[in-house]
Amino acid sequence: MPEENKAPPALSLAALFLGFSKIGLSGFGGVLPFARHYLVETSRWLSADEFNALLGLCQFLPGPNVVNLAVVVGKRERGLMGAIVAPLGLVTGPVIVALLLVMLYDRYGTLPEAQGMMRGVAAAGVGLLFAMGYRMASAVKDKLVFLPFAVLVFVAVALWRWSLPLVMLGALMLSGGLAYWRLQRQEAS
Repeated sequence: MPEENKAPPALSLAALFLGFSKIGLSGFGGVLPFARHYLVETSRWLSADEFNALLGLCQFLPGPNVVNLAVVVGKRERGLMGAIVAPLGLVTGPVIVALLLVMLYDRYGTLPEAQGMMRGVAAAGVGLLFAMGYRMASAVKDKLVFLPFAVLVFVAVALWRWSLPLVMLGALMLSGGLAYWRLQRQEAS
């Protein structure tokens, strides 16, 4: 078999644990932007399209999206043990840091400096989330075809306050139907 056709070797359990530990320790209040950066751009464990597809799947599963993503990537790379080790790597460091921060906040949380620091961290988190959303959107093929679905979901949930599960189910059926129709049309041509 030619060298370029060989599948890359599976990641070690240690690499999964350490990689997801880096992701978990990179953010405060949300690590999805860091997960995308590490998994797609730094380690290249996933392509941009794979990340978008897996994140879409993980958003429909119960639980935190990034933990679900760690389980899926771990399972893909190392089976059941990978599905256990990757999310452990993701949450172990942050749990330790959170416990330390709770002790510090309990002692110093009423200080104006601490309050200002928390507002700054929240603002940085919002900026990172918007940047990640932009990078994900730029990787989507046929953006203009599916943009109305994103707008409709936003309007239905954020403005009209419709039930998120029902809106997501409706959007899934409509966008899935459109994608199927387009695929059938492409195959026919």
